[in-house]
Amino acid sequence: MSDERATIRPVTLSRLVELTHACADDEKTTEDLETALDVSHRRARETVLEAKRIDLLDERESDDVSFYETTAIGEAFLEAIQDEDWQQVSSILATRSPHYGAFLEVLEQIEPTDLDALLESLEEDQKYTPYSFNQTGIEVVGDWAERLGRVQRNAFTGSYYLTSHSSIPDNFPFVVLDAYDNLEQTAGIDLRQRYLSIPQLREEVCERVGCSREGFDEALVALCQQNVGKLELSGAPMDTEAKDSALGIKQISLADEGTLVSTSQSTQQVMSGVELYDKQYYYLAVHDRDVTFHQEDT
Repeated sequence: MSDERATIRPVTLSRLVELTHACADDEKTTEDLETALDVSHRRARETVLEAKRIDLLDERESDDVSFYETTAIGEAFLEAIQDEDWQQVSSILATRSPHYGAFLEVLEQIEPTDLDALLESLEEDQKYTPYSFNQTGIEVVGDWAERLGRVQRNAFTGSYYLTSHSSIPDNFPFVVLDAYDNLEQTAGIDLRQRYLSIPQLREEVCERVGCSREGFDEALVALCQQNVGKLELSGAPMDTEAKDSALGIKQISLADEGTLVSTSQSTQQVMSGVELYDKQYYYLAVHDRDVTFHQEDT
């Protein structure tokens, strides 16, 4: 399998972490890594080659045998993982992975966008480079970016967009009210309802302003607390449709088991509401639109 390949290999972020850590203390052969990672020869080789392209590993040959060792960049990558500094992990990948970097750059130009439009733009952007994209490639780097919190994907429409953890705008109440009106209208004139799904509202507002889901939750709870009687949070039965989504929410955390530094990854398709005083609320009602909002209280 050649080092040179136009498309990105289907390697998960968790596997890159495990591989880089496995080579951190001493050199490893591909066979050593097969055992350490409990994977096939082909899968170990694919991961090694992608890690080399990102400069996480160095290769040394001796008697026709290749040995791999973690580079200084790989050590910085591991340190960021162990610190759960996902922003730094994303920054390292954006600098070192041509596919991940291009994905973020193009997305910034056309966000929010769906997979087909993103693929078309990436193909055009990479036309005169040694690299290319297909749907699988976007899904690979998209998965990295979602888990690291650099990108979110609307759980109902599939649209990709960049996120910032400091992007709650001062006009947040007006964005919420406009999104609320838009969602109410899409229900149809005979189905207009006062209580609307917070998960759907969250996805709509996050896509509009590029905030994280956690940032939205904190801001919405603060908005409701600052406007008691005007905005109302409501609970829901266990089987409410508000918990359902078309796509999962991808997350990552540092694993706490085993000898390898690794990550725990999940794709949760059951949407959460917002939490206040240890209770989950899944619906929002607007009784009075004359609301105020003070960010310093969030």
